[in-house]
Amino acid sequence: MALTHFDSEGAARMVDVSDKDITARIAVAENHIKMQHETFDIITEGRAKKGDVLGVARLAGIMAAKQTATLIPLCHPLPITKVSVELVPDADLPGIRISATVKTTGQTGVEMEALTAASVAALTVYDMCKAVDKDMEISGLHVVLKDGGKSGRYEAP
Repeated sequence: MALTHFDSEGAARMVDVSDKDITARIAVAENHIKMQHETFDIITEGRAKKGDVLGVARLAGIMAAKQTATLIPLCHPLPITKVSVELVPDADLPGIRISATVKTTGQTGVEMEALTAASVAALTVYDMCKAVDKDMEISGLHVVLKDGGKSGRYEAP
């Protein structure tokens, strides 16, 4: 399988999607941020000095999805029709599990937008809590669902 973001001479290029069919597309990406129990309690009890950590991180993720084409050099700007970011506290980590869903109707998929939304949401949690926990760890970023377009449906195992 060839990498589509390179031409025959190996130079980076934006993929030409003009001949692709316009279809409904969706992508879901997930990750998580692990933290100390004390930090987890501060977030879930609403005691963070910077405010509502999960609410701000949700908005940051939504905003990030809409900015993906300005952040990732070869991404197409897309008419996003839906972005949702869910942040779920998980005491077993301890930390926050993040899921970002992005939809569009277009000629290319929204995997990068979902990955960007989940990433920035996690980074925002880190930013808002770094004063009390510099050891937080963001990991597990991956696409769990992609559907639409010529390649069809993908679900992570």
